[in-house]
Amino acid sequence: MAKKFYIATFGCRTNQADSAALREDLLSREFEETRECRQADVIVVNSCTVTHRSDQQVRQLTRSLRRQNPAARLVVTGCYAQRDPSSLARITGVDAVVGNSHKGHIGSIVAAFECEEIHPPTHGEIAAIYRDDFRSVAAMEMTPATETGGRTRPFVKIQDGCDAKCTYCIIPYVRGPSRSVPPQIVLRQLAQLVENGFKEVVLTGIHMGSYGVHLKPRYSLDRLLGEIVAVPGLQRIRLSSIEPMQLSRRVIALAANCEKIAPHFHICLQSGSDRILKKMFRPYKTSRFASIVEEIRRCIPDAAIGTDVIAGFPGESEEDHRQTVEFIGRMPFTYLHVFPYSDRSGTAASRLAEKVDSRTIKRRSNELRQISEDKNRAFRRRFLGQSLSVLTLSETKDGMRTALSGNYLKAKLDPSMPANQLVQARVVAEDPEGYQVLETPG
Repeated sequence: MAKKFYIATFGCRTNQADSAALREDLLSREFEETRECRQADVIVVNSCTVTHRSDQQVRQLTRSLRRQNPAARLVVTGCYAQRDPSSLARITGVDAVVGNSHKGHIGSIVAAFECEEIHPPTHGEIAAIYRDDFRSVAAMEMTPATETGGRTRPFVKIQDGCDAKCTYCIIPYVRGPSRSVPPQIVLRQLAQLVENGFKEVVLTGIHMGSYGVHLKPRYSLDRLLGEIVAVPGLQRIRLSSIEPMQLSRRVIALAANCEKIAPHFHICLQSGSDRILKKMFRPYKTSRFASIVEEIRRCIPDAAIGTDVIAGFPGESEEDHRQTVEFIGRMPFTYLHVFPYSDRSGTAASRLAEKVDSRTIKRRSNELRQISEDKNRAFRRRFLGQSLSVLTLSETKDGMRTALSGNYLKAKLDPSMPANQLVQARVVAEDPEGYQVLETPG
């Protein structure tokens, strides 16, 4: 009987793409995936470490999964495993901690479990740790094109790592330097996904706008996109988060003139105060950021434009916060991802004085989230009575099929509609949870 595996994934879309790669590797080794932790012979937790809260959630789930299934082999991987492997290795019942530097070897590590080449830690021992400083990680593993874990929108990782030095961010330390998947591999993956029937594919990376900088010969994201939209049968490509100074006008122009590129841009702001942006070591001022957002809105009037913002960065005054609120209020954002500042040991920001107290951070976060809700509500209501192109998803909600529009509006429609279909439907109402209620022709 085939051994079974269970994967729990935290964090960003890049982590989800990594889990998809791991899924395919284990399937190729004749394992079977299960959605029930209790049935698994191997459990993998793919962790995030962007905040203290992320770390806490990873530890809590790891212990919970061990309680649910005491017999399974338990592996923790991902960014937390790279940053602080010893803390995870000391959790009772963890068999191996595999950092991002060794994530591509998890299949071999699991196979060694089965051959009893790796023994579980005994009482008082810590788990095996696999981690180094990325010097051996010269290239990316290929993202899979066949297994998506039930998703109707598979993620294709085109880039990993980061060369930026933002003072608050731990990610460059746990993901390594920027490196890109060669374009021919990306195009081959996309062609396989199209052949497998997928209608929308999401491109993802840790610092995606730096795609191709270190390839030889050097490449660029806009050049890659130009080749992607020419893939026969591809219906929609979506970009995940991108840095403002790496979003070229050529990418915006291509999206404006090509219906295959989803009209959706997520551009990381972090603060509306130039003083705080400088302390964060962000390479732009608010005026430059505003010009990029305004260019998108001018070229693609119905585009979704999202952003990230950090509340309570060390030294952020009430005046800095006011400037952030006013700047965001002026910008045509359609949603915000608000992050309360979380101190990460090892970053430059963790050594700064003038820490903002937790109560103030919470208040400022709530103010920004309210702005996000108001802006998103206004954006949704613009489309009442209009027709949207939506992709039907595998999930259902309240007995209805869920869907996602090209400009990132959540929707519901007839439950008889199958998943993974691109359809035109008219917005007839909005439900209390912010979903657009759609009606299909006929």
